[in-house]
Amino acid sequence: MNFTLIICTYMRPVPLENLLNSVMEQTLFPNEILIIDGSTNNETNDYIRMTTIKNLKYFLVSKENRGLTKQRNFGLSAVSERSEVVCFLDDDTVLQPNYFEEIIKAYQSSSTITGVAGIALNEDRWIKKETDKKYNKNNFFEMADYVYPESSRNRIRNILGLQSDVGSGRMPEFSHGRNCGFPLNGKLYEVDLLIGMSFSFRKEIYEKIKFSLYFEGYGLYEDADFSIRAQQFGKNVIATNAQLYHNHDQSGRPNKYQYGKMVVRNGWYVWRVKYPNPSLKARFKWNAITLLLAFIRFSNIFTTQKKKEALTEFGGRISGWISLFINKPR
Repeated sequence: MNFTLIICTYMRPVPLENLLNSVMEQTLFPNEILIIDGSTNNETNDYIRMTTIKNLKYFLVSKENRGLTKQRNFGLSAVSERSEVVCFLDDDTVLQPNYFEEIIKAYQSSSTITGVAGIALNEDRWIKKETDKKYNKNNFFEMADYVYPESSRNRIRNILGLQSDVGSGRMPEFSHGRNCGFPLNGKLYEVDLLIGMSFSFRKEIYEKIKFSLYFEGYGLYEDADFSIRAQQFGKNVIATNAQLYHNHDQSGRPNKYQYGKMVVRNGWYVWRVKYPNPSLKARFKWNAITLLLAFIRFSNIFTTQKKKEALTEFGGRISGWISLFINKPR
């Protein structure tokens, strides 16, 4: 299959170089690579000039097209007509050599699959079950022959009866789902949500819908919004053999207050895209979990070294929650 890779970047020349080095080692190479750069300096441009990577095109966008959502849409406007699949990768990821080969295999396995994403090896915490051992359901999430050690926030949600009642990658009616990923067992898993660090769709999907301009700037959860809307055309799947590392580079990220506010407001927006009219019980659970997670973040003031970050993110989450009673996202 003819496929395109789009990398939207902002002030990250070194992580971008690491990613492109891993792209050059792929067993299946992209037919075109589009770098959409929103940087306000020349460091990324200078690096690209020195590269000799084939099929690469570089675009330095103006202020009007800067920001993840706008850069994604700009990239889509430059994709070749011959392309059948368009892949997006965050600029702070590094690929395993067979990443694209496994992505394309997933598309070839079924015409009903219209979106495919990979899985981050450095975020994998699944362990094989021990046959003679019993696992506390509040402390472990079980799937087939694997278990996942629950985080402290999930253990609290389990105890309070606020845990998701659907599988990983699925959005329950009250929105707050599981984010534990999937075991590395080579299987494909159907999901609602694909993560923007590593996702792709058939080109025909991008011709029908675009990334929402509601998500300006950093664009938190714009990937979830697009994934949900793409489901009207086919299945979204996680390909557990399409593996990479996500290094979570801190440069170019918003301050913690703005991030906390976006977590709540953008989270509410995506919830209502999936469930425009949730039940009263689902509304109660969404608000209860939103406040619970905010106060768990507040508790990090006493449990981590980054006390200021914890406090400012807590303030952003509470501010975002209060703002929903005054001005809901549209």
